[in-house]
Amino acid sequence: MEMADKENCPVEYASTVNKVSSSKEGTQPSHVERGPNPDKVWTLQDFEIGRKLGKGKFGCVYLAREKVSQYIVAIKVLEKKQLLRSNVEHQLRREIEIQSHLRHINILRLYGFFYDEKRIYLVLEFAPHGELYKHLTAKGKFSERMAAQYVYELASALDYCHSKHVIHRDIKPENLLLGAKGELKIADFGWSVHAPNSRRHTMCGTLDYLPPEMVERKDHDKWVDVWALGILMYELLVGVPPFEAEGYHATYRRIARVDLRFPDHVSELAQDLISKLLQKNSTSRLPLSEVPNHPWIRQFVKSQNGVK
Repeated sequence: MEMADKENCPVEYASTVNKVSSSKEGTQPSHVERGPNPDKVWTLQDFEIGRKLGKGKFGCVYLAREKVSQYIVAIKVLEKKQLLRSNVEHQLRREIEIQSHLRHINILRLYGFFYDEKRIYLVLEFAPHGELYKHLTAKGKFSERMAAQYVYELASALDYCHSKHVIHRDIKPENLLLGAKGELKIADFGWSVHAPNSRRHTMCGTLDYLPPEMVERKDHDKWVDVWALGILMYELLVGVPPFEAEGYHATYRRIARVDLRFPDHVSELAQDLISKLLQKNSTSRLPLSEVPNHPWIRQFVKSQNGVK
């Protein structure tokens, strides 16, 4: 679902968006540190609703401003009928429960939710620069410096998720947004699961990002997110996922064999990191905590503290 660029925000919202943009690195202005009135039980009347930012399968996302705090948010409006028809109420409850408890600069905040007879409303952090996918499509591929920053930020966010026993299971450019300073934010937790002790067996996610253990219908665990990080890194540098093929059976075969091929423009250090993330044996994949210390990351990225 596509969010809006900051420069296209309505004039009446510009000053508040600029306050967020001009705050210190990794923080929000102190008077809105916890978002808009976090202890309040909201209704639709508490918000001024702006223009539509995007449309998805179950509803739309709108720019909005909380009237009391003047805080800019995005409100995702979900149609109950659509949710019931697709039998995803349980998935939505799990998504809300997980995302609302996560606090990291590279994870989109879910401030809260409310509902009425026909709809459910999710009050989300507004990411002014929209989908990473949109920017990748426009550029074709990213420089190694830009890709390294995104890989660093995503590794930090996923490592934090895993410390909370959350597996995301659907990392891809469409599920990543860019904040006011261009920082990456994981934005969709629809396939995520809280799994402290168990391995999972549900096949989920996006074809090009599926790991070998899912393709071969084996149980999986947190290492699926490490594989997805490797796929994303490749796509950021090359413009297409590494195992793309004619038809899903051919893609499955390439994934199962880890048939990894690099164009000449991808540096040896970048190839080394991707290869360490895309190991068929899941426990042989490079731990997320070690990604920031890889020479390719250190070449381009200064160490930062990602937790809000």
